[in-house]
Amino acid sequence: MGFRKMYHNYLKNNLFMRLLLLFSMITVVTIISFSYFMYHSMSQAAINRELEIQKKAMANVNQYLGSKYDSAQSILFGLYRDSSLSAGVSFMLQHPFQEYVQHSLEQYNLGGNSMWNDGLQYFKNQVEDDEDIRNLLLYSADQQTLYVLGHNRQLKIVPTNRARSYIPEVMALESKGVELPNVWVREAAGQWDNNLYAIRTPISDKLTLKNIGQQTVYFSTDGIWKVLGNDKDELKGTILVLSPDGGVLFDSSDQYVGKPYPYMAQINAMYDNSGTNQSDYMTKLTQSKGNFSVIGIIPKKELEASSRRIGSTILMISAICIFFAILIPFLVVMSVAKRTNQIIRFTRKVKQGDLSVRIPDVREDELGQISRSFNEMVEELNLYIDRVYKANIKQKHTELTALQARVNPHFLYNTLEVIRMRAISQGAHDVGEMIYSLSALFRSFVQQKKIYTLKDELEACRLYLELFQIRYKDKFTYSMEWDRKLGAIRVMKMSLQPVIENYIVHGLRSESTDNELHIRVKQVDDFLHVQIEDNGNGITPERLKELEVFFQTEESEGESFGLRSIHQRVKLLYGSEYGVKLQSEPGKGTIVDIWLPMDGGQEVYDV
Repeated sequence: MGFRKMYHNYLKNNLFMRLLLLFSMITVVTIISFSYFMYHSMSQAAINRELEIQKKAMANVNQYLGSKYDSAQSILFGLYRDSSLSAGVSFMLQHPFQEYVQHSLEQYNLGGNSMWNDGLQYFKNQVEDDEDIRNLLLYSADQQTLYVLGHNRQLKIVPTNRARSYIPEVMALESKGVELPNVWVREAAGQWDNNLYAIRTPISDKLTLKNIGQQTVYFSTDGIWKVLGNDKDELKGTILVLSPDGGVLFDSSDQYVGKPYPYMAQINAMYDNSGTNQSDYMTKLTQSKGNFSVIGIIPKKELEASSRRIGSTILMISAICIFFAILIPFLVVMSVAKRTNQIIRFTRKVKQGDLSVRIPDVREDELGQISRSFNEMVEELNLYIDRVYKANIKQKHTELTALQARVNPHFLYNTLEVIRMRAISQGAHDVGEMIYSLSALFRSFVQQKKIYTLKDELEACRLYLELFQIRYKDKFTYSMEWDRKLGAIRVMKMSLQPVIENYIVHGLRSESTDNELHIRVKQVDDFLHVQIEDNGNGITPERLKELEVFFQTEESEGESFGLRSIHQRVKLLYGSEYGVKLQSEPGKGTIVDIWLPMDGGQEVYDV
């Protein structure tokens, strides 16, 4: 029962609450869906980004180790390129060291090539030039002797008799590229640094191509850390460098360095460059040149921690968006509902007969327009009721006025015609012409035509000018220049005649005999341009400024046919681009420019 009551009270009869509920549901579903897809997309992007960072670091490590492998090989290539140097090293590896020293002195005393004596110096220079080399070891297969060079430039000679050492067996094994240092070789060289990897290369006699020994270079893994320096802060997971037999040459976590990797079976099972298991993302790069592998491992838990942070951020932003997406429409809907209920309340008051109520809403939106329309309707209703009460009283007066309007013009025309005929009969022909022009002018003023044209207005001006030309005789002349094709254009009644009258009253100089008035009509683009020019008294600058100000003010009663009336009526009927413009100089005359539409304001007349 409680739910049904709430439904009837708040939803069934409340359009705004239903709209708010529908909008809220759509908004919540949209934001949740968008947040889910954003979380999924950003999480995957974060995982891909971490994997790309690790792949980039692995590629750098792979390139670095490849360069070190090439560096170890280039030591022997440099040796083979120098015949004298190669011969000296071959003699050293195939004879006892004391014999090599003695033979070198003999060669030097005999003036032989000094490079023959610089074999050890050559290898010492190589050690000094590469800061990543910790030891360079030369093994003589014939003499079973190990020569150890370090950064201190000291030479350590270690006998490795097969009966007392496993080094000959180790050196006899085939080299597989980059590998862990052999424990027996470490012991003989006295090198127990755990962060080393070895590159072993056979040495052959240049002339006989016989294998005479081995070169073993111990590189420090500090160079790998330098390569990882730029990405170390952003790098997640572990990077391993593995030898073919599973020895860990480098481990960024320092957990398996120098030991066999316990999960080598999983690494060997990876056929592609990357893969996943239940708990880790793994990436593998294989270097065929040095026969080593670079492995990248990122635990899924470590990546899920980043995803959880992203999820928490998205969840918080989504909650804030949902809150404001519901709160703001709720406030807006409540405001609109309040104003709507106000309109309904005032409408009921009018229904009850209270016509004095007005809705106090001054906003410019739709409800504000409805409120203003309601107020205007109530005011019109009051006026209508007032007119209905007064209709019977005004009816008789209206009928009488209509009768007078029909009778008086005919009486006036007949009277003027009698006077004109009497003047002609008495010989006063000029008086007769004046009365005729006056009669025709009155007839044009009183006559109501549905279509009033430029020709009609110019004819009214001509009749008016004829009257005053007869009056002033030789003191006043006028001219009209207009294209007869423009005569059918519709114009506003009394749009030119008041200008003529204004000139006669204020501009004409009765004491002069050269008063002139020129009326010119022409088409300028989409405008009908009427120019009325006189040589009368003109207008002072002060008065001209006053007239420009008056043009912008409302017309007061009694001034309907002045210049201001023409200007305001033209602008109201046709638009702000039309109107009257004045130019005048005192004592020289005045030019009045009237701009009208070429289409005659067809739409205005239709309305």
